[in-house]
Amino acid sequence: MTEHALIYDRDCGLCRTIVAAALALDRPRRLRPVAVQSSQAARLLGGMTEEQRLDSVHIVHPDGHASSAGAALAELATLLPGFAAVGRGLRARPALSERAYRLVAGHRDVIGGLIPAAVKAAATRRIDARALD
Repeated sequence: MTEHALIYDRDCGLCRTIVAAALALDRPRRLRPVAVQSSQAARLLGGMTEEQRLDSVHIVHPDGHASSAGAALAELATLLPGFAAVGRGLRARPALSERAYRLVAGHRDVIGGLIPAAVKAAATRRIDARALD
């Protein structure tokens, strides 16, 4: 694997929207979207229980190392052009990164409900197109 697997909840509109935005910024094409509900995600996160897999977003590096929740957010930022400083800041403050992630994730249904259906549909199309590449 040469790309970083970005493992997300396909059933979450907010998650799909964020992943699609990350893919749009990913000009170097370092990310590969993988739905957490897939057998591929189960293989990539083999040391995790289903509950742990569903608990948060994950980044699986080409070497197989996985980062989750706030740590995955920091890793994602470092992989996106123009966001390396944000990623370094999040890495330097892991407790803050984790709290911020959990705050948003804990309200994802409410936030996701505010995102127009057309935006979520476009996000799904972008993810599906990249997954087929």
